[in-house]
Amino acid sequence: MADSRPSPEGGDRAQYGVCAFLALLGAAVIVDALGIPHLTSGTDPVGPRAVPLILGGLLLLLAALYAVDVARGGRGEPEAGEDVDLSSGSDWRTVVLLIGVFLANALLIERLGWVISGALLFWGTAFALGNRHYIRNLLIAATLSLTTFYAFAIGLGVNLPAGVLQGIL
Repeated sequence: MADSRPSPEGGDRAQYGVCAFLALLGAAVIVDALGIPHLTSGTDPVGPRAVPLILGGLLLLLAALYAVDVARGGRGEPEAGEDVDLSSGSDWRTVVLLIGVFLANALLIERLGWVISGALLFWGTAFALGNRHYIRNLLIAATLSLTTFYAFAIGLGVNLPAGVLQGIL
């Protein structure tokens, strides 16, 4: 049986895409930071540009170090979790169901409100991930959505859409 892992010489070339992404992200952060006006004061002698410039520089440094590691043959270890079967493929049914649940939430949140769409989101996620306790999951989902609705409203002062329950909640 042939070994599908990359050879140590040259490393895993797909990882260079991650290096390029990190470098582009670092460059974008630096370019954006240079657009911030350089204002200093007695309480802030450094100004608002310092942190984004440092972060952008660190991203560029990380991209370079990662590229050197990949060139030397470095590669991440495969997932060693006991609940992960590396020989099986992706469960596309679950992925499609989760995407559908998130899209339904995005489309229904304004009309129905967070409490109803959030409950559908939590219930649908549990269903997509294989839990078949429908009534219990619905009660948990309703409790979670109501709790998060009031936690945002009272605790954070952020009003989530009430939708059809406007005036009731």
